[in-house]
Amino acid sequence: MRFNRVQFSLLLVYLSIGVSVAWAGTQTSAADEKLEVQGLIRMIQSSPQKLNYSGTFVYQQANQIRTSKITHHADANGELEKLEILDGNSREYIRKNDEVSCYLPDSKTIQVEKNVTQEVFPALFSHNAQSLPDVYSFKKGEPNRVAGLECQTYSLTPKDGSRYGYKLCAEKQSGLLLRVQTVNSRDEVIEQIAFTQLKLGDVDKNKLKPSFQNLNQWNIENLTVQSNIVSGWVVKSLPVGFIKIKEMKRVISSPASSLSDKKAVPSHQVIQMIFSDGMATISVFIEPDLERRNEGSLQQGAMAIMTKRQGNYWLTVIGEVPVTAIRQVINSIELKSK
Repeated sequence: MRFNRVQFSLLLVYLSIGVSVAWAGTQTSAADEKLEVQGLIRMIQSSPQKLNYSGTFVYQQANQIRTSKITHHADANGELEKLEILDGNSREYIRKNDEVSCYLPDSKTIQVEKNVTQEVFPALFSHNAQSLPDVYSFKKGEPNRVAGLECQTYSLTPKDGSRYGYKLCAEKQSGLLLRVQTVNSRDEVIEQIAFTQLKLGDVDKNKLKPSFQNLNQWNIENLTVQSNIVSGWVVKSLPVGFIKIKEMKRVISSPASSLSDKKAVPSHQVIQMIFSDGMATISVFIEPDLERRNEGSLQQGAMAIMTKRQGNYWLTVIGEVPVTAIRQVINSIELKSK
């Protein structure tokens, strides 16, 4: 799941689920069960957008652990959100509705990208989330506690081998997700993200400002993104339940420090297509084959990456799905005439 904000360097992490329902301890029709699940999905979708909260969460992927701090404020003007990455190189993301500014203090650069959707935890379900009951079975579990707050647990079991299962824990009153665990076919946790501290309610808006000084001396870089394009590239075979939710074109610029390097990769366009089943996502990146690279695949936690050369193009497919689903996608990418 795509729980981290995307900063494009061709290794993005993005996030699928479908569902048929079995609620523990209830005797209801399949139609009623599906309506109840869809109501739950809507609540989990809307709570990160409309609530005010601040907290710290930990993301564990294989043997890597990353800690982030999030502050979110919503009012009549929309959403304002700050995400601070607490491990590794210092960076912050501030989102105002659909515009995200990434602050990189090491290079004193602010990268601005528009038309961005909310993807960072505790946001979860994507555009076609109401179709989740078609590919996952939902089951209500026992109450639990996360970060000192009471929550209700749910399990999402995939109906096929093209996706992983999930265990959710949602705060009882608001439906805000407190923990998400990704599990494999043996019910083993292979990735998880959870709040370690969370405060619901009013937040200090001063904490939503950048932490850095003298920002007027920083370089502002407006990332060039063309949305809703039709590139001519298609994926002919997708795992059941996945649909295309976005296609865009990005311009990747050479770093200023590499301008004198004859081996540096020149600025070029990269096409990105995003597919989702409502929970998980698969991202396809297509770019000119401008440098010598090795084809291959990598699995880390729930995330799988596969690369392949096709004619004069370089293909990269990334998703938090089993590698068989990634292979199905990358082997069916074709360029059609527009």
